[in-house]
Amino acid sequence: MLTPKESRSRELKEVNGVWKFRADFSENRNRGFEQRWFTKSLSESGPVIDMPVPASFNDITQDPRLRDFIGWVWYEKEVWVPQRWADVDSGQRVVLRVGSAHYNSIAWVNGAQVTQHEGGHLPFEADITKLVQSNPSQPCRITIAVNNTLNLHTLPPGSIQYMSDETKYPAGYFVQNINFDFFNYAGLHRPVLLYTTPKACIDDITVTTDFADSTGVVNYVVSIKGSSNPSVTVALSDKEGNVVAAASGPAGMLKVADVKLWWPYLMHESPGYLYSLEVHMTAKSGSYQYEDYYTVPVGIRTVRVTSRQFLINSKPFYFHGVNKHEDSDIRGKGLDWPLIVKDFNLLQWLGANSFRTSHYPYAEEILDMCDRLGIVVIDECPGVGIKDIRSFGNESLAHHLIVMEELVRRDKNRPSVVMWSVANEPNSELAPADYYFKSVITRTKSLDPTRPVTFVSNSNFNRDRGAPYVDVICVNSYFSWYHDPGHLEVIQIQLNTQFEDWYKKYQKPIIQSEYGADVVPGLHSDPPMMFTEEYQKIVLQEYHAVFDQKRKEYVVGELIWNFADFMTTQSTTRVVGNKKGIFSRQRQPKTGAFILRDRYWKLANETGRLPLAARYP
Repeated sequence: MLTPKESRSRELKEVNGVWKFRADFSENRNRGFEQRWFTKSLSESGPVIDMPVPASFNDITQDPRLRDFIGWVWYEKEVWVPQRWADVDSGQRVVLRVGSAHYNSIAWVNGAQVTQHEGGHLPFEADITKLVQSNPSQPCRITIAVNNTLNLHTLPPGSIQYMSDETKYPAGYFVQNINFDFFNYAGLHRPVLLYTTPKACIDDITVTTDFADSTGVVNYVVSIKGSSNPSVTVALSDKEGNVVAAASGPAGMLKVADVKLWWPYLMHESPGYLYSLEVHMTAKSGSYQYEDYYTVPVGIRTVRVTSRQFLINSKPFYFHGVNKHEDSDIRGKGLDWPLIVKDFNLLQWLGANSFRTSHYPYAEEILDMCDRLGIVVIDECPGVGIKDIRSFGNESLAHHLIVMEELVRRDKNRPSVVMWSVANEPNSELAPADYYFKSVITRTKSLDPTRPVTFVSNSNFNRDRGAPYVDVICVNSYFSWYHDPGHLEVIQIQLNTQFEDWYKKYQKPIIQSEYGADVVPGLHSDPPMMFTEEYQKIVLQEYHAVFDQKRKEYVVGELIWNFADFMTTQSTTRVVGNKKGIFSRQRQPKTGAFILRDRYWKLANETGRLPLAARYP
C-alpha cells in the first residue's frame, strides 16, 4: 500500500482535528461483534463529546469509565472536499484512508458502509468516489466505529472475562484480560486522510537493491490499477536532483554508477543516503487520458546473515539501540510530531543506531525519519502475548498471515527496515507453535526474500519450537530482576550460560533483544537496591561485560528495555506504568541514559568509519 502523498497528479486533505465522539457504556456491548449502521449523524442519535484525532481516547477526559473502556466507540466528522473532487467528469478517484484504528473498525461515508478492517497499527482505505460525487453540494460525513476488544484470535490476543457473582460485581461486569505489559490504548491513533488519484493510477511499487563494487542496482516492479495497457517510465535521481538512471516498462533494473550506499547512523560519515525513484504512468481509457506520478525514496543497501554476523553492505553491523513504545502523556499512542522529533534527537544523542518497533508496527512518519537518519529498524508485528494454546489455531494463524502481508506491503521499500519480527515472547514451547511459526515465517520470507525474519523469545532454548525457523535468535532476559531479584552477582554467570546454550544448539547470531531494570526517577540507594538508579546502573554494567565478550564471537546486538517509561494497566507490580526506561515518560534522562551514551559512542568509534568531527569525545 503506497503512502498517500501529494504529487503533480494527486491531492491530499487531512481530516484531523476535533471529531464528535461517543462511547457505548451499555452492559452488553461486548456480547459479539455487532455492526452499527448510520443513516443520520452521530449527534442526532444521542449526546457526543469532542475528541482529538489523532490520539488515544483514554486520557482525554476526566471520566474513569473512558480511560479503561473496552467496547465500541464512534467518531464522526464532516468535511468539505474541493469542488473538482466531486466532478464526475474529473477522471479522479477519491480515497478515504485511516492510518491506524484500534482494533476492529467499520467506516461509513454519508451513512453508507465503505470498509471494515480487523487489527490496529496498520492502515486501511476505501474508494469513496461515488459517494462524494453523488451529492457534491453537501459536506462529506465520515463515521468510524472502533472496538478495542481483544479475543484469543486477535493480534495481540486477549480474552473477556465476565464476573457473574453479583454479590461482588455489578450486573454485566467484565474485564479485558491481556498478556502484554503496556496499556491497551485505543482510538484513531494516526491521521485520517482523503486523497485523490487518477482513475487509472499507480497502485503499488516494489523496490529491491544490490550493488557490486561501485555500481548500484535498483530492481523495480510497478502495479497499475484501472488500465490493462499503461505506459510506465521511471527515473532515479540523487539528492541534488540529478537523474542517474532511467528506464521504461512496469518492471526492470536500473544501474547506478558511483553509487552512494545507504549506511546506518554512526557507521558512515553520510548515513541514510536516499535516492528518489519517480514513477510516471500514462494510460488511455475511452476519451480519458490518465497520467499519474509517484515518488519513492530508495536507499541502496544489502542485508545478509551468517552464522556469526549480521551484515549491512557486506560489513558487520552491531545493533546498539533501544526498544520503544508509541506512548506519551495525554495523547497515548496518538501520532505526535514534537515527541517524534524529540525522540530522534535523544537517539542520536545516545549514540543509538537501531530500535525494535516493540510490540507493533510504528507510524509511517517514524519510519520516514529512520530512512533519512540511518536508524536501523527491526519491524515487529502486533504478535505479542500469544500464550494460550487456542491462539495457535487456524483462525489465529490466518489472521497473523494477513497482518504480515499488510506489514510487508507497507514497509517493504524502506532501507531502514532490515529484519521482520513476527512475535514477541510467545509460548513457543507449545506443540502447535512449531507449525504456527514455520507457517508465519515461511510466508513472510515468500513476501520478502531480501530480509531475515525472527521472533523474540523468552522460552527455554532447548524447548523453543519456533527457533529453528528464524534467521537470527532474539532473546529477552531479566537476570537479577524477574529472575533472582536483587542478586546482581548472578548476572554474568546466567547471561553467559544463556548465550552459550542458544548458540551451541542453533548456530545462529544472537541479539539480546531486551534487558533492564525498573527505576523510579530520583530514587537512590547505596548499596544498590531494586528500583533505584544505582541498581539499574549495575545491571547495565554487568550485562555489558558479557556483551563485550560475546560480541567478539556471535552476539550481534543489544537493545535496552526500554527507551522511556510507558503506561501499563494498573497492578501491584507497576507504579503508574513501567519504569524500565532510561528516560522518564517526559524524556528526562536517568543515570542509565548516561551509561548507555558512553557505551554506544565507544562502540561506534570502534568501527573506525567515523570522521574525527563525528566522534563522541
